[in-house]
Amino acid sequence: MAGDVKKLLANKTGLLPEEQQLFFRGEEKYNEETLYVEGVLDKSNILLLDNTASEESKIEEIRKHNDMLKAFEAVAEVRAEVDELAERVFVLKVAADGGTRVSDKEFSTCTELLMRQLLKLDGIQAEGEAKLQRKAEVHRVQNFVDSLDALKERNSKPVPTTVKTVSVGTQWEHFDSGMGSLNAPTSSANFTQDWERHD
Repeated sequence: MAGDVKKLLANKTGLLPEEQQLFFRGEEKYNEETLYVEGVLDKSNILLLDNTASEESKIEEIRKHNDMLKAFEAVAEVRAEVDELAERVFVLKVAADGGTRVSDKEFSTCTELLMRQLLKLDGIQAEGEAKLQRKAEVHRVQNFVDSLDALKERNSKPVPTTVKTVSVGTQWEHFDSGMGSLNAPTSSANFTQDWERHD
């Protein structure tokens, strides 16, 4: 109940329950209203106003709160799009790491889409917690762009056409010739005779 929340906030704010006004999504919530029924969940943003404050200050606080909610929503929209692009980056990384030659256009297209998200984030007016969330998302997008640049550079290098091979036989011949006291059997017949004597 909103009234119970006001009682809990009274100790922290110093405002009596009757001096408080609670707002959720721009609408005031009254004492008898059950908040979870009204859509209030964990980490939901609720605005608390001092009921004794002037109407002008209340209007200003509501405006700031609504602006913050819009910023949260805008950042969340960008985050959802970046999540989809993150999957695309992962697929490109797996392909490149697996030795698959990826078209440069794939890297360029993905980078361009990420840069568009950076522009969206740059256009979001945010303060407080919303500003921190926007900054974190900007950092995440920049990390993806850096990863794509590194993958593109590595992918552009020519794949070697010849693989260096090692002659195991030559190495063992060299090893045997360096051990004068140990001589490998000269023919398979010696093995047969050894096994017959053992039996």
